[in-house]
Amino acid sequence: METIKEIKTLELANQRIDGRKANELRPMTVTRHFIKHASGSVLIEVGDTKVICTAMVEEKVPPFLKGQKKGWITAEYEMLPGSTNTRKSRDRNRGKIDGRTMEIQRLIGRSLRSIIDLNKLGERTLWIDCDVIQADGGTRTAAITGAFIALHDALTELLKKGKIKEMPITNFVAATSVGVYQGEAIVDLCYEEDSNAEVDMNMVMTASGDIIEIQGTGEERPFNKEELHKMMALGEANIKKIIAFQKETLLEGVNNE
Repeated sequence: METIKEIKTLELANQRIDGRKANELRPMTVTRHFIKHASGSVLIEVGDTKVICTAMVEEKVPPFLKGQKKGWITAEYEMLPGSTNTRKSRDRNRGKIDGRTMEIQRLIGRSLRSIIDLNKLGERTLWIDCDVIQADGGTRTAAITGAFIALHDALTELLKKGKIKEMPITNFVAATSVGVYQGEAIVDLCYEEDSNAEVDMNMVMTASGDIIEIQGTGEERPFNKEELHKMMALGEANIKKIIAFQKETLLEGVNNE
């Protein structure tokens, strides 16, 4: 009988649903300046998952920060009605934000605030809006990855206009999912893999390798330390690849100016 400890890396490319290897990310593309009126905006596509991320500046802070000469970053997240194969009702029609939505938008906000020196923002708020227009797994991790680029563009605009004296970003941040599917540790799960995973985990990390958040759940069974370490190593290696992609994307924008 196969034991939990016998988890091994997939070796054949055709063993996953979409033909990827265990340690292979889905194709990722980012279209910057996607929305005309937002200071920073991107369309991020991770496989068949598509998220529009915008960053807009408001020249005031929440009441609890008034007079403290520091800024704030907050996020909102929503899956639009046509993002899934059956229509998803808008939160406003239910009269409240559902628990999953609240959890994800708080995660996005925490992730971005963790790599910002809020004292360098001045008394202003950056609103990050992440709208999922097509979902195929990994919407929260795609939102974090794309939102960072939108935030970077918005802060660059503030810097150019002289509204802030120096860039408040202290590090890069990105996220991906990892899990155990059919007894194998894999990265960047699509919906079918995610919905049938034995273990499901989301990781948010900086370019320095520091952990911002890990959300891990034994969906069908408990998991052990060996599996945890394997998934963390898989996640970290691929977040480094995603951050390299973010840097390349932002550098392209500089070179084109």
